[in-house]
Amino acid sequence: MHRLLHTFFLFAGIALSVHLASAQDNTERGVRFEHDLSWTQAKAKAGSEQKYLFVDCFTTWCGPCRFMRTQIFPQAEMGSFFNDRFVSVEVQLDTTAKDDDRVKSWYPDAHFIMTQYSIRAFPTYLVFAPDGRLVHRIVGGREKASEFITVVRESFDTTKQYYTQLRQFEQGRRDSAFLRRLAEQSLNVYDMPDGRKVYAAWLQTRPNLYTKAGLDMVAEYTQTTADPGFAILTHHASQVNKILGEHEAERMANNVLRDEYVIPQFKAAGANEPDFTAIRNAIAAKFPAQADEVTAGSKVLYYKRKKDWPHFQTAIIAYMQKYGSHATDFELNDYAWTVFSNCPDMTCVAEALEWSKRSFKSKPVPGYIDTYANILYKMGKKDEAIAWEEKARDAAAEGERADFQATIDQIKKGEKTWN
Repeated sequence: MHRLLHTFFLFAGIALSVHLASAQDNTERGVRFEHDLSWTQAKAKAGSEQKYLFVDCFTTWCGPCRFMRTQIFPQAEMGSFFNDRFVSVEVQLDTTAKDDDRVKSWYPDAHFIMTQYSIRAFPTYLVFAPDGRLVHRIVGGREKASEFITVVRESFDTTKQYYTQLRQFEQGRRDSAFLRRLAEQSLNVYDMPDGRKVYAAWLQTRPNLYTKAGLDMVAEYTQTTADPGFAILTHHASQVNKILGEHEAERMANNVLRDEYVIPQFKAAGANEPDFTAIRNAIAAKFPAQADEVTAGSKVLYYKRKKDWPHFQTAIIAYMQKYGSHATDFELNDYAWTVFSNCPDMTCVAEALEWSKRSFKSKPVPGYIDTYANILYKMGKKDEAIAWEEKARDAAAEGERADFQATIDQIKKGEKTWN
């Protein structure tokens, strides 16, 4: 055993050495970030070399940031594209006890960049033209170098540069197609303050909002009760539902009310149970038609988060008996699986079976059928459960079928498939 372990560590050491050498080689061949320049010097270097300035705005806690910096930027393909076109800098936007002198020297500029350019999501990448103008913004990494290079190429296209388009808007451009594209782009780069202005201008160009495309945009930009779209959802629900689907207007309006009225009360209550009566009354004061349903749904959400299954069972039964027809297929499956996994009361489990059956009525989603089969099994209907689990397996993609087969094997052996 000792000899085997020694051999293992020897090979592990060789593999680690090769990995480190490869990583070092990739770093040399990948994107060349300027680590010895200040913010002022980086801008000056880009201008003097007539290159664009690429700014990687990251935080130490951001997983996608780390993936891009360790797996994507070091690749030779990235270096070939970036190094002749950009001066590249990395800017850490959080602070930690481990920050070295270089990171600390950037604190003032990092704070300026974060506030001046409203960095709200990570990673965010800013692109400046050689003359210092901010021209483009990209949010989020990509899984492949080629995919990231494709989106970065837009930095050189004036018809796609985000800030170039935004300046055209500020200078008075108001054609509807342009406004729609820019409003969508604002969402993609998490620039809601500017996006709301563009969206409001776009609304003025729409003779008829009641189209799928029009209402999809309304839904994206309706995040508070003060947004213009909220009145559309609440005062013209029947028109919205004809286009987007049954109960969609009410569902979107309820989500806004939950975020605005309920979630803050959850946070304020801390370890204590929130005052659901006060929540209901606050909503009812302005939106009486939605108050009861939002409050009932908030109880379900709260007890599920708390893993308070006795109260969750009471809350979900009450909610589904009154508002179950409003639930989406996803919600039906989620509620049914939660009851199956956590509630011992078989009366409740039997009700969950009906919710589960409805969840795949319109479309045979394998995961939803799996829930149905598991509930049947918990209710003692083993043969039916196996038959339905086989249907789930057969409907699944080839690479996913093993998981369904494993459940079939558990059921056949009489093993529990729930907590």
